[in-house]
Amino acid sequence: MKPPARVIPIQPAAADSDPGLTVSLYQKAEKIYPRAVSGRFAAWRWVLVWATQLLFYGLPWLNWNGRQALLFDLNTQRFFLFGWVFQPQDLIYLAALLVLSALLLFFVTAVAGRIWCGYSCPQTVYTEIFLWVERRLEGDRQARMKLDAAPWGANKLLRKGGKQGAWLLISLATGFSFVGYFTPIRELAAEARALAFSPWEWFWVLFYGFATYGNAGYLREQVCKYMCPYARFQSALIDKDSLIIAYDSRRGEARGSRPRKADPRALGLGDCIDCTLCVQVCPTGIDIRKGLQNECIGCAACIDVCDDVMGKMGYAKGLIRYATEQGVSQGLTLAQMLRRVWRPRVILYGMALLLLGGAFVFSLTQRPGFAVDVMRDRGALARVVDEGVVENSYRLQLASGREQVLRVQVTVSGLEGLSIRSGGTLEVAPITTQSQALTLALPPEGAAAHAGKAVPVQFEVRAADGALRRVSSTFFVPR
Repeated sequence: MKPPARVIPIQPAAADSDPGLTVSLYQKAEKIYPRAVSGRFAAWRWVLVWATQLLFYGLPWLNWNGRQALLFDLNTQRFFLFGWVFQPQDLIYLAALLVLSALLLFFVTAVAGRIWCGYSCPQTVYTEIFLWVERRLEGDRQARMKLDAAPWGANKLLRKGGKQGAWLLISLATGFSFVGYFTPIRELAAEARALAFSPWEWFWVLFYGFATYGNAGYLREQVCKYMCPYARFQSALIDKDSLIIAYDSRRGEARGSRPRKADPRALGLGDCIDCTLCVQVCPTGIDIRKGLQNECIGCAACIDVCDDVMGKMGYAKGLIRYATEQGVSQGLTLAQMLRRVWRPRVILYGMALLLLGGAFVFSLTQRPGFAVDVMRDRGALARVVDEGVVENSYRLQLASGREQVLRVQVTVSGLEGLSIRSGGTLEVAPITTQSQALTLALPPEGAAAHAGKAVPVQFEVRAADGALRRVSSTFFVPR
């Protein structure tokens, strides 16, 4: 006989005692209070903080040939990069640079995981700076937590106000320096003293400053966890032989506290004393002991603090360390892990990076510093002048990216007897675009063989230093 089916009774939910109560469907992010940490990787992070910020704040003040060394002048559509001058037609170099940057990021990620995020990403760098200010004025982790929980008073107001003031100054200086890459920074400084920024300068100084203030002061790990796309696609770039921050669970488990002089093996414990310091120093608030997570930015703060704890306990360092997934699971040495670096995806990224990087550098070194275009005079395709000579008119447009007067000589080839009747020599002012009428003449004996045809010709424009550009066009011979 078939047993009766089990029925789970559904009971109606009790009515809410407070009809005005609103229940949020979104969990509020818990504030993270990263603990200060010292060690070799923390020292390297500060080396990168200083290097990147000296570069960012210092480059706009560097002069080159009497002008700003790095300047993206949008008003004149000229972009200065030390000895190079680029114009809108050179945007192909920007596209190539972006492709190279992406390839470099892929290559570095395949080899060393999110090392860029942990040491050089602007979000990490400015968060580190803002945290330093916060620690100086509010104290370390426990002191900050206690201060936040305390009622408002003179002490709290002074500390919080001082922190906010320092953050704002850093943010405004950052916004000012950012705009200094697009407006000559010495002019911008003179405008700042008189508060005479243009509307767009005001907008970008405040916008970039506010972005720095909000991202580094408040959003912090939320940018890395939810806003940055890199954390999402890094899993497609790394594999089991990529360098990551790893917790050696075979050595660390089982966790547990113990006296310093106790033998953990006798207690059935691993090396992890479950102090949770690795969680307290993490800027994104994760527990690295749970394995690799996309929130991990590879900053190695957990390595520094764990090595310090291991040293105090008399254990070997490296419970948390830079390693590969294969290296940890198989107990590989550093030399064995390094031998696995050169695998197909890394070789592919490396070859693409070398080839495209080489082509990019070669193209930059071969830039003649000027661009040429030739346009036919569409008002009159051809005309026959004295004694049967055929003339065609053109307009030669020459864009100079040089900071000196450009002198060029124009020659033409493609038809026997074809010559330049006027406009064969041209001088162009520095960093400008200039056009000039150009007339080609073909004698009657040469024209007779090509009557009714449009014959391909080539213009050669040679600068005084030997740089050469070639442009093709046509010469029309009437019937």
